[in-house]
Order: sequence, then C-alpha cells, then structure tokens
Amino acid sequence: MEEPLIELKEIYKVYRLGDEEVRASDGVSLTICRGEFVAIVGKSGSGKSTLMNIIGALDVPTSGEYLLGGEDVGGMSDNQLAQIRNKMIGFIFQQYNLLPKLNLLENVELPLLYAGIGTNERKERALASLERVGLAEKWRNLPNQLSGGQQQRVSIARALAGDPSLILADEPTGALDSKTSREVLNFLKKLNDEGNTIVMITHDSAIALEARRVVRVHDGKINFDGDVNEYSAIL
Repeated sequence: MEEPLIELKEIYKVYRLGDEEVRASDGVSLTICRGEFVAIVGKSGSGKSTLMNIIGALDVPTSGEYLLGGEDVGGMSDNQLAQIRNKMIGFIFQQYNLLPKLNLLENVELPLLYAGIGTNERKERALASLERVGLAEKWRNLPNQLSGGQQQRVSIARALAGDPSLILADEPTGALDSKTSREVLNFLKKLNDEGNTIVMITHDSAIALEARRVVRVHDGKINFDGDVNEYSAIL
C-alpha cells in the first residue's frame, strides 16, 4: 500500500455571510499518496480554493481532520502552520510571486533563508534548483528580464529548493500562453516522474487532463475522483 501524504477526513469550512451560512467545504474526505500527480478542478465558487488553502496549511478547517505526512495540521497555531508550509510544501502560484528587486538566485534562496539554512548551503541548493529548471546561467538576472514562462520556472525552482514533500501548484499556467503552458505542464510531469508529489489546482478541465488523477469539486463537495482517463471519458 502506498504511503498517504495528504489525508482529509470530513473537512468542513463554514463561513457566515450575514444570516447565511456558506459551506465552502462540505464534508470533504480525500487521500493523496506520495508520488501522485492530482488535479483538483472546479469552477469559480466550487470550493477548490478553500480546499487548496487547507491542503497548503494556509487555512484551517472549521471541523474535520487534516493529516499531512502523518501530522495533524487541523488544530495548529499560525506559527506552526508557517513552519509546516516552509518545511513540507513548495508553492507555485499563477502570478509567480517573485520579488522584483532580488535576482533569481536570491528569489530561490528565500524559503531556505526562512528555514534558517546557512549562506553557503543556501546558495548551493538554490543554484542546483535553478539548474533543474534550466536557468542556472541566468542566476544574476532580475525577474523583469525574463519571459513569463521563465519566471514561472524560477517559481518552480523556488518551490523545489526546500526539497518539499508536496508541490502545490495554483493555476500554474493561468498567466501563460498555450505554448509556454505546455512547457510548464511538461515540466510538472517530469518532476512527478522523478517522484515528486504534485497537487495542481485549476478551473480548466483541459489542464486537469495533464495530471494522472482528477478530483472535481462542486458546491464544496467532491463529485468525481478517479483516473484521468475516466475523467476524460465523461467530459
């Protein structure tokens, strides 16, 4: 049996809007094992972003249990959540989130700096990470000297630098043209082939088909969870 990395058990996230109760997550249970490539797909307002925030330890559920690598994340304090994010999760965002005044090396080093890793090791690991995305020779460049696709590759390098258990990609191709999107998706597949666990959030079913498993969210509930071929057959 493969080892579970993510275990969500009866997760509820409830907000109050005036007199109304909104169930952004409505009893979600989901297990993702190490080494999987899973797309969580859903329209705007479906609850997929809420699920991403909980999986990414950016938010905690109203009720239910969330285990990440066997650790119970659901009841952690903000400081503990920050430590978990830094230690176990590499984030890839739609807008890259690179700091404009730092060069590529310094941008990739940031999570390692927060983790308290010494200067020499930090530089070594950041360069190795840029090497993996084919941008080591540009380490002195500033983000605005790169194309959108290259900037997204730098954000992937930053996500990889801390050797995370989980890579969480939020609409990673949302700001890219179709050719560059294809390059980034191929790169995510390559990382998965190398053994990295990837959870990708997307509103686009065509992008979701690039994963190996698809989880579709609607009205805060999972209404499909299966192999990518099963998903493509119902589209």
